[in-house]
Amino acid sequence: MPPTKTVDLAAHPLTKWQGPLGLPDFASIGDGDFSAVFDAALKAHEAEIDAIAGNKDAPTIDNTLAALELAGEPLDHVSSIFWCRAGAHTNDAIQALEREISPKMSRHFSAVSMNEKLFARIDDLYQRRETLKLDAETLRVLEKTWKGFVRSGAKLDADGKKRLANISEELSSLGTTFGQNVLADERDWALFLDEADLAGLPDFVKSSMAEAAETRGQNGRYAVTLSRSIYEPFTTFSERRDLREIAFRAFTMRGQNGGASDNTSVVRDMLKLRAEKAKLLGYGSFAALKLDDTMAKTPKAVHDLLDPVWEKALEKASADQKELERLATEAGSNEKFAAWDWRFYQEKLRTEKFAFDEAELKPYLQLDRVIDACFDVATKLFGITFEEKKGIAAWHPDARTFVVKNADGSERGLFLADYFARSSKRSGAWMSALKSGYKLGNGSKPVIYNIMNFAKPPAGEAALLSVDEAKTLFHEFGHALHGMLTDVTWPSVAGTSVSRDFVELPSQLYEHWLTVPAVLEKHALHVKTGKPMPKALLDKMLAARTFGAGFATVEFTASALIDMAYHARSDAPAEPLEFEAETLEKLHMPDTIAMRHRTPHFGHVFSGDGYSAGYYSYMWSEVLDADAFAAFEETGDPFNPALAERLRKNIYAAGGSKDPEELYTAFRGKMPSPEAMMVKRGLV
Repeated sequence: MPPTKTVDLAAHPLTKWQGPLGLPDFASIGDGDFSAVFDAALKAHEAEIDAIAGNKDAPTIDNTLAALELAGEPLDHVSSIFWCRAGAHTNDAIQALEREISPKMSRHFSAVSMNEKLFARIDDLYQRRETLKLDAETLRVLEKTWKGFVRSGAKLDADGKKRLANISEELSSLGTTFGQNVLADERDWALFLDEADLAGLPDFVKSSMAEAAETRGQNGRYAVTLSRSIYEPFTTFSERRDLREIAFRAFTMRGQNGGASDNTSVVRDMLKLRAEKAKLLGYGSFAALKLDDTMAKTPKAVHDLLDPVWEKALEKASADQKELERLATEAGSNEKFAAWDWRFYQEKLRTEKFAFDEAELKPYLQLDRVIDACFDVATKLFGITFEEKKGIAAWHPDARTFVVKNADGSERGLFLADYFARSSKRSGAWMSALKSGYKLGNGSKPVIYNIMNFAKPPAGEAALLSVDEAKTLFHEFGHALHGMLTDVTWPSVAGTSVSRDFVELPSQLYEHWLTVPAVLEKHALHVKTGKPMPKALLDKMLAARTFGAGFATVEFTASALIDMAYHARSDAPAEPLEFEAETLEKLHMPDTIAMRHRTPHFGHVFSGDGYSAGYYSYMWSEVLDADAFAAFEETGDPFNPALAERLRKNIYAAGGSKDPEELYTAFRGKMPSPEAMMVKRGLV
């Protein structure tokens, strides 16, 4: 055995951040550094936990709860860099480390959660909580901490604790495998085409495909990849039905192609372990366990939202399909209408109904202009500003760094953004933090980042976005604002540390400002002429906002219903993919629409635990966001200062410091009903 590497956590660049602006010095970090630093940081955190648990003094908020919250800073630092790399810029070495570190971290945190002496101290404080004269935030943190220990097995007997720790470790490893398998399928598949195969494709699609082919060593050719930023526009515009079918089948079969990257058995094992975990902790199903700490609380409440939406969406999609079939017949198609025809004819129908298509909008949605629009809206609403700092090394040369300042010019934190797709990055878009913002102890300023997967243009050309991509940028920036505007004391309730069905409110609400006419008039400038989007085109775009609602709502809600069907059972289905098909049949899922995320590549639910039994939360939050933006519309001013201040204070800055219903009611005065969301989607 090689000797254990000695690591000085007080000086190592992974744990002592001494790069520009207080960032990690990414240039001095090698892939080979992580393993030894993780081991040292885990050991240091374990020693801190033992010291807190073994403290001879009576438990106090300071010596127990605060000490626990502030423990493990070196582990937090190395973890945040590593998981950023694992998602945004991975390689074989990082993936091997991920398979090693995931179960190790799971074992470590299981041991913390099941430390009897530590729980005894937390329990002591919890039982005395009414006599401790705590402020509301501290009381909430104490209650959440106690419940977290109990839900992690603190009250189980020795055998139960051991089994739960093993389950958590296995689930962690399986989640890592699931994500790596999907990435492998996305990375390894490409459909290479020549000029003769590009009928119907606008220049922006050809340009993205040429760049994708070039990065894969096929200069002069064009590649369809499984990145949504290429797949969706290709299947929207390509006149080659045979090629649309090939791309559709590859996209929907990610994670289910047999061989080493097939996720069928991974999902089966995960569902079985989740059901066992719920039973061990005294819950009737894994959904009951996960929903216990949310706004929805029960699977029934989730279905009360999803089921009526599903019925409306099916009606709308059925009516839309008749229109699309008419267009296909008029175009001379004798083929049975299929799933790979939907986007293509839907775009034709948009042109017919609204006299414009997606290709007309793209030149007005330059990536840099949309980024400026995100920043501009944040300045108008919340008074913060953004200043880019060039030449600062991050995890990849594409990542950009911005200093975030308060209205008085003081520094609030940092924002990093990495916008372009590449084979080393997992698909999708997300927000995370290298550091959270909080006041406890010495305090911490937030360092927040956004990851996107937009098609990279050839050198010298501007990146152009679709309306959906521009919305995604606003969405993830809304999450980033939730992290950057946080104004709480305790780390565990900072920023996005809120219930799963509340966390999407700040992000989905922020999307609304993209289509505020004043924002588009200022920032939607033509890539070549620099002129604003003509009012006629802007009006058409706004009129078409709910176009395609049937398709979009069916593909989303099907995924949410399947997620709930898997996890609301007391046991796991023997064959999940058969169960998926049977459930969709019972739901009368149209065979002309695919789930937005089929089971074998449903990363939200199986690449870790994040949105398992929680994919519904996007729609739960949408009920809130539709109602919240209506508050601004009712005033006639989308930037109403008094309302913006209430929004900042109660939604973006409050984190999880109070119950989400209390926070929303403080902003709006009442809780909403789903009607506003149905209207926003164009379903009623």
